[in-house]
Amino acid sequence: MVGHALGQPVTDASPHETIRALALSLFDTIDAHPWVGSALTRSPLQMPVVRILERLGQQVRAMGVAEAGQFAAVSALLSYIVGVSVQNAANAQMGRALGGDREAILAEAAQAWSALDADAFPFVRSIAAQFPAHDDRADFLAGIDLILRGLSSRV
Repeated sequence: MVGHALGQPVTDASPHETIRALALSLFDTIDAHPWVGSALTRSPLQMPVVRILERLGQQVRAMGVAEAGQFAAVSALLSYIVGVSVQNAANAQMGRALGGDREAILAEAAQAWSALDADAFPFVRSIAAQFPAHDDRADFLAGIDLILRGLSSRV
């Protein structure tokens, strides 16, 4: 599964584009097959993770990240990709167990969040209205972009 998600290296894309595509492919693979995320987290030293590290590392290197920072950069990307993908897959499984109407489930949570104490939870209350219709894939890619911008600013 991971080999399929990694696909063939793309030679005409920028490192940012390649990392985004790789991250989204892994996100979609783990969403469709949650066991893949579990396998990756249970076997972090095995070849599936090594293949991901290699693909990410090649792109981080191509971005011009200093050698001393490459391991930390790739570790941050890998942790974000796997962690968020596994959490998203778990949320989807929970949603199916609760009846499968994602927007209704999130709307109910948003309503509860809107009723929280305004002084104790000002941020959560401020995002409650956006929560029911948010796009998990777009939010995931926004996180990847934040990491990539941070790496680019240090090159």
